[in-house]
Amino acid sequence: MIGFIAATAILTLLVVAWMARALLRPTTEIGVSSQRLNAAIYRDQLQALERDLVRGTISPQDYASTQDELKLRLLDDTEETPSSPSMRETGFLTARRTAAAIALALPLGAAGMYWWLGNPSAIDPLATRTASNEKVIQMVDTLAARLKANPDNPKGWAMLARSYKVMGRWEEAEQAFANAGDAVNTDADLLVEYADLLATRANSIEGKPLELINKALLAEPKHPTGLMMSGIAAYRRSDFSTAVVQWEKLLAVLEPGSPDAQQIEADIADARAKMGSPALNQVKPQGTKTQTGADANTGQLPPIDSGSGGPMTQEKINQMVERLAKRLESNPQDLAGWAQLARAYKVQGRLAEAEQAYVKAGKLVESDASLLAQYADLLAMRAGNKLEGRPLVLVNKALALNPKHPMALMMAASAAYRRTDYPQAISYWEKVLTVLDPGSSDASQVKAEIADAKARAGLVQ
Repeated sequence: MIGFIAATAILTLLVVAWMARALLRPTTEIGVSSQRLNAAIYRDQLQALERDLVRGTISPQDYASTQDELKLRLLDDTEETPSSPSMRETGFLTARRTAAAIALALPLGAAGMYWWLGNPSAIDPLATRTASNEKVIQMVDTLAARLKANPDNPKGWAMLARSYKVMGRWEEAEQAFANAGDAVNTDADLLVEYADLLATRANSIEGKPLELINKALLAEPKHPTGLMMSGIAAYRRSDFSTAVVQWEKLLAVLEPGSPDAQQIEADIADARAKMGSPALNQVKPQGTKTQTGADANTGQLPPIDSGSGGPMTQEKINQMVERLAKRLESNPQDLAGWAQLARAYKVQGRLAEAEQAYVKAGKLVESDASLLAQYADLLAMRAGNKLEGRPLVLVNKALALNPKHPMALMMAASAAYRRTDYPQAISYWEKVLTVLDPGSSDASQVKAEIADAKARAGLVQ
């Protein structure tokens, strides 16, 4: 939008300059040049008359009369006439004032007309994206309202579940999948998406997610995402032979030589090595395992169990984080992936990159108390452990979503304590105690904080 405004301003200035130049250009006195021109014409006519007399083409009497006539006309035409008052007088609208008025009125008029008749937000990418997101949200909310009025619509519930899942509204997505009923149970894609949602929420594929995956593979044995998740579940429980079988089936449906196929080949080699029969002609790369247990197409990385995945070196962790970052570049709509990347960057101490990842997680952060608290903690770290301002705003949002969120309560208590609002700090810490194990070290620390705050507030007898 800045580029458009700059170009418009330059063009407007050029037009103003062109119009003002015509008004401010100095004018020439046309009276003197007119007299000189008339004198030159009559001089030529007199010379021609003399030549005619010498050649004898006219008589001396005609010559004399014609000469007198020309001289009288010359005297009459070259007599200085007073200048026209309209040309000499200086009124209010002088050339300079007219030029100044145009220079002021033209830009203001053009801007006013555009603001009235045009659409400034159409050239603002952020406003366009915001409007587009608002339309999507409105469409989803309209679909939800329609389904509440007419709940006997399994396909509609399935569509709503997918929409909620993309938007990061996981709890609502799970409820919508449940309302879809048989529409989910007979569709391999929906079964896998439902399993992905449950696995993401539980951070585990075992249990209900794996049951849904197995049901999807019965309906469609070569379902790529189902095979991927089934292999990851087997790998995590150290059933490497089953993982190899599932991933080899997946490899058969992937494009040979593609990045996904190369990653699966590396995972197969890793699983074979762990079960004691490394494949020939395959070399395990110095990287970590494959994509998220949630979805082979989302590019998320699985939280690998150190017991089943072998020792995790710092190099492997870094490679896993970089691989996730690269895949998110090609799939920026994966809000859960951005949140995962933000947490990883924060652990690595890459605070600026972590903040950018939280921003890209967008609405997912705004709807999750834990993510809001973690984001607030990151901003506080970047600000020298200061909670006031944006961090405290995020903490309050987290408490609005979950009034008993331990991390958010602790941060809110710390902020109140620092501004010497000891009663408020005590109130927050007492809420923390209700969600902690009474005999834990954390509970003991919170009790000590409460005692200190009461002493400072003069509440101790």
